[in-house]
Amino acid sequence: MWSFCDILGRVRHSPFIGLYLLGFWIAPVSLHPQCLDFKPPFKPQEDLQFCAMYRNFGCCDSAKDQELMAKFYKIMDNFDNYGYANCAGYVQDLLCQECSPYAAHLFDAEDPSTPIRTLPGLCPDYCSQFWLKCRSTITLLSDDLQLAQAEPDQVHFCQHLELEDPDYCYPHLLSNEQLTQNLGHVRADPEGCLQLCLEEVANGLRNPLAMVHANDGTHRFFIAEQVGLVWTYLPDRSKLEKPFLNITKAVLTSPWEGDERGFLGLTFHPNYKYNGKLYVYYSVEIGFDERIRVSEFRVSPSDMNVVDHASERIILEVDEPASNHNGGMVMFADDGYLYIFTGDGGMAGDPFGKYGNAQNKSALLGKVLRINVDDNDRGPLYRIPSDNPFVHERGVRPEVYAYGVRNMWRCSVDRGDPLTKEGKGRIFCGDVGQNKFEEIDIIEKGRNYGWRAKEGFSCYDKKLCANSSLDDVLPIYAYPHKMGKSVTGGYVYRGCEYPNLNGMYIFGDFMSGRMMSLQENKNTGQWNYHEICMGIGLTCAFPGLINNYYQYIISFAEDEAGELYFMSTGVPSATSPTGVVYKLVDPSRRAPPRQCHYDPLPVRVKSKLIKFRPKETLTGVELPTKHQKLSPPEEPVRPHPTESAVIESDKDWLQELMDILKEQEAAVVTTTLPQTTTKPPRHTRRKNRRKKGKHRSESGLAPAAAPQSGAVRLAGDEQGRDDRGRVEIFANGEWGTVCDDLWNTKNAAVVCRQLGFRFALKASKHSEFGEGKSLQILLDDVQCEGTEESLLDCQHTGVGMHNCAHYEDAGVICGNSDYVDA
Repeated sequence: MWSFCDILGRVRHSPFIGLYLLGFWIAPVSLHPQCLDFKPPFKPQEDLQFCAMYRNFGCCDSAKDQELMAKFYKIMDNFDNYGYANCAGYVQDLLCQECSPYAAHLFDAEDPSTPIRTLPGLCPDYCSQFWLKCRSTITLLSDDLQLAQAEPDQVHFCQHLELEDPDYCYPHLLSNEQLTQNLGHVRADPEGCLQLCLEEVANGLRNPLAMVHANDGTHRFFIAEQVGLVWTYLPDRSKLEKPFLNITKAVLTSPWEGDERGFLGLTFHPNYKYNGKLYVYYSVEIGFDERIRVSEFRVSPSDMNVVDHASERIILEVDEPASNHNGGMVMFADDGYLYIFTGDGGMAGDPFGKYGNAQNKSALLGKVLRINVDDNDRGPLYRIPSDNPFVHERGVRPEVYAYGVRNMWRCSVDRGDPLTKEGKGRIFCGDVGQNKFEEIDIIEKGRNYGWRAKEGFSCYDKKLCANSSLDDVLPIYAYPHKMGKSVTGGYVYRGCEYPNLNGMYIFGDFMSGRMMSLQENKNTGQWNYHEICMGIGLTCAFPGLINNYYQYIISFAEDEAGELYFMSTGVPSATSPTGVVYKLVDPSRRAPPRQCHYDPLPVRVKSKLIKFRPKETLTGVELPTKHQKLSPPEEPVRPHPTESAVIESDKDWLQELMDILKEQEAAVVTTTLPQTTTKPPRHTRRKNRRKKGKHRSESGLAPAAAPQSGAVRLAGDEQGRDDRGRVEIFANGEWGTVCDDLWNTKNAAVVCRQLGFRFALKASKHSEFGEGKSLQILLDDVQCEGTEESLLDCQHTGVGMHNCAHYEDAGVICGNSDYVDA
């Protein structure tokens, strides 16, 4: 049984409930600010005249302020000077609560499906004073019949205006430091992880790895799939049935999980609106050779939503010695030139030649290339910009703009601060590491980014690293592989809708699913790191928002207005339709209404439109309140001594509440399958040490007869389903867990078949079904062919040998049909 303090501590951090203890109601104060339109508050563009107390931050713009002022004078016209002197302040206070940053909570409007109060929730002492002095204003302020019926009785009236959560009653919430001290700032959890929310934008995509706009005023966005398809989406998020581009027959890729080949990049010419040109980067097979290809296409003259496929002109091809490290970014920077980011050629450690491709300026691999594709209809397909850094250096490819890169995956151009334009034109890239570190770089002309001499800030090739002529530029940030193993570069947020995010570079990690941010310290030039997690509790309880995403973060994107998106998938395969596009949302603050308005140019549509239907939902464990009906516990439980003052009638409710809380503590809140966790788990140091002493089962009871070595079971599904869960294996006389390093569907197939299922629908990672902390970790780096009888028959590091932690516990979803029943 938990102590009173244990329960109270957990309840206070759960925004779903309050706890009725010692004869009074204890409520949490962790809800988010929210306006009556179910959106975050804002700073008005113009000063408010009537509700001036909310001029710095609230829910009213000047138009709403004027509307409330007119209503105030209409009410006060009914009173003489004495009545005006007594009641004007109360009437103004009550009307202006629509402008409060917590208006939705004051008016019980957090849930859009419930009716909104006509008067805000009042604290009992304030309500009594208002009723005694100005009860005659009640029917003028509200047309609520129930309120009018309660008006003659002070007690009944004030009870009617009471809030279930007293922390939010007016005016006491104004002096509640827990609510007001960080009002309007991005919320952070106790570990400092910034809490953001998401909006689902598109779904059902196969490894969506690029989302771009044409900058033509239409505010369309174009999403590319790895197989070689590009789809057109209109501003209302409907999708055109006919693809914008289809080069699937030419693109080299495969259904293998993790295959890096395929359609990798897409960008539109800065003058696309007038010349109709776009550029793509993809893998091809020519005879027995694999290459990367950069091609130019033109849009069809008869349909603005379809590419003229016959217009392809190959701008550049480069041989790829291996199937990995293909680079894939292609984009235009502020100078109007086309930038191409190639990988180092693949394999491990850039083993090509004496110094590797990346340090060899006569090779095009491992480089940032810059070319001029303007006015190329006649003559050469591209020209070399005259200010490229190595145009006059003998034996160097003149296309090279920067070198020493390993495999830059996703780069972006900073639009600059909306007002000062500070930072405009900087090029940010994520460079995928080798064995230890991932890094973020700012690309500068002629600079060496260190690979293979360095990986992140550390030496990789010690001989090259010690070379005094290396003259490399260090990353602005690097992180170790305990945080993630494949960086996905992002964008500096410069959109209009979420002012708190301005200047924040947001990026992610493909393998760990971790979302991260960097913020530049203008005084020191250093970049400060903050992790980003999905909002817990009611933080994301706005209509249309969610707080979870698929694990494998493939790419980031900006729309034409500068708002920020990312793409991820549940299965990292070019043929898996589990890709989703999400828009990032700050629930703590927004821009003023109408400030971010734009009018898209009309789009002539010849294809059938497919209406967007969101599939993802807000996740969380909804705990009951005291007023909900609960089933009685199966057997009576004696109260803990510290809970002896609990009111007798509430003991059953409290006990069930404690049981639910205890279950929640032990389980991971999962998303709508097959999604990943709402926040990548907080990582701890990996340890190879094993605990001493005999292991007991999770129930604490003596184990039954030992199963056969290699037996498996599933655990951790909060709904108790037997077709999914954390994989636990019996070996060396004990049950233990399996690490998710190298965990894939072939491994999952062995487990599912062993349990009597026909299909392995998902190889889940990152302790999606909770951490088996009471068990040893028994297997790591498991590699199966898929036909083995048990995981022990597959390759692995040895029973009990591992280099991981329980936040990497592997799981499966099995089935007898080839789809997931969530």
